[in-house]
Amino acid sequence: MPLYEYQCVDCETPFEVRATFKEKEAGLQPLCPKCRSKATRQVLTSTFLVRHGGDGASLDMPMCGPNSGPGCCGG
Repeated sequence: MPLYEYQCVDCETPFEVRATFKEKEAGLQPLCPKCRSKATRQVLTSTFLVRHGGDGASLDMPMCGPNSGPGCCGG
């Protein structure tokens, strides 16, 4: 489940919210845990890792993509 980072506009308290993609798409607007204000804004969406089993890859192996340099994945 993604973790979203928010900040209160009124008291400037930073806080995190775990929510499903469905909740986020529905217009998630959390209350500030300190002052209970509805005036909050998202400041950063955290990333998360999904690991597949069975391919023999480990977390310390480089990830290759279209902008990977020479030598990546045997290339």
